[in-house]
Amino acid sequence: MSCARLKRLYKELPVWVVEDHHDVVRHIYRAIASRHLPMENIKMVHLDSHPDLLIPVNMCADMVFDKEKLFGELSIENWIMPMVYAGHVSCVAWLHPYWAQQIREGEHRMAVGRDSSTTTIRVTSTDNYFLSDGLYVCADQLENSKPLQLNVVRVDPAKPSHRAITGQKTEAETEKQRAKRARTDWCSADEAGCSQTADTDSLPPAEGSNNQTGRGINGTDLREDDGDDEGSTSYVVKRVSPFLSETEPYILDIDLDFFTCKNPFKELYTQEEYGILKELYSFQAPRPNANEEELEECVDRRTRQLEDLEAVFADLLEDDGEEAVTRWSSNPGMSSLDRLVSSLKARNPSPDYEMVHQAGLTCDLVELPHHISTEEEIDGLIAAVQLFLKALPVPTLVTMSRSSLDEYCPVEQVDSVQSRVLAILEGLYGALDLHKDYESSFTETYEHQPQVS
Repeated sequence: MSCARLKRLYKELPVWVVEDHHDVVRHIYRAIASRHLPMENIKMVHLDSHPDLLIPVNMCADMVFDKEKLFGELSIENWIMPMVYAGHVSCVAWLHPYWAQQIREGEHRMAVGRDSSTTTIRVTSTDNYFLSDGLYVCADQLENSKPLQLNVVRVDPAKPSHRAITGQKTEAETEKQRAKRARTDWCSADEAGCSQTADTDSLPPAEGSNNQTGRGINGTDLREDDGDDEGSTSYVVKRVSPFLSETEPYILDIDLDFFTCKNPFKELYTQEEYGILKELYSFQAPRPNANEEELEECVDRRTRQLEDLEAVFADLLEDDGEEAVTRWSSNPGMSSLDRLVSSLKARNPSPDYEMVHQAGLTCDLVELPHHISTEEEIDGLIAAVQLFLKALPVPTLVTMSRSSLDEYCPVEQVDSVQSRVLAILEGLYGALDLHKDYESSFTETYEHQPQVS
């Protein structure tokens, strides 16, 4: 079998920095088209306070095969799963700070496919993250399904004694990283049985890549991080390294709200209004070990609830008079609607009901994370990321989202966090091919409102 189709290598590690997270998809697709990433079975290490694993609810599944239409349908909370259904991504490690608990910790295996009854993308996972958006269907109902391995891994700040952050490398360290990057040459998936050639782009695996006890996959000593407690550097490496290897490419994706995060809707609404939204949009989860019939009833009930609430606020956009509000408030579960509308109109005679509905969609069993980190906490997370990345293979591509115009990453902190993250990437991997994509798309008149994450 021929080994003609070898992966192309970047001379310097490309880093694409965008504002809205879903804009990274364009850069991932370009890397696939240029054969720096494979067409299928890509692995992604995803650092974020939000999973971003929802699905455009009404989007036709086949739209994933028309990339320009697809790009127009994506949003910050739903850009990964369409790539899974398209067959490009098969493994995701969601690395989350301790304040983000939307999906239970551990390994999840699921199928992502085309719902035969609705032609939309759906999943077989029964985690409440998917059930609460009505995205679950049984495996028998899926067509053209693709497997997804999802590892949910908590990351805690490094201890103060381990925070030796450096942004520079010795020449010897840089050469070591260049050699390490050269080892990532590979044969395409359909030619996996072929042997590597002996040129300089196909060096043998490094010693220590078998992940010996207490060492990273490249032999990095992890004893600088005490113990294997959940969230420690050793814990992160042991949970992530089994699905990465020195001979396969992967994407390192970083949302800067991983380090410090706001729930911007909490600043748009009073505590009372937010409490009412939580009542209106509350999700009734199925009992543990629910059978198929119970799961289907749960999804049907949730889908009807969300459709009714969407209809309510769409109607109020046209008429929020007393009669209309009273009529809707008489519906089951909506008795508090009149109090919400009264409170909103007391502050603004013409509330943005579409935005109210978007805020409500973030209120189910788990609220959107909200944790504005201190500088010390940011330093601790930066150090933790540096430590575990040192123990993992070099990524093929780095994508980074600022998430500041939506205010998920506090605007007063985003530039500082970005510069520190770029410093550790340069320190680990040498010179970067840095693209600040957000600068070319930003204008002073750009108006941005929070999106559901």
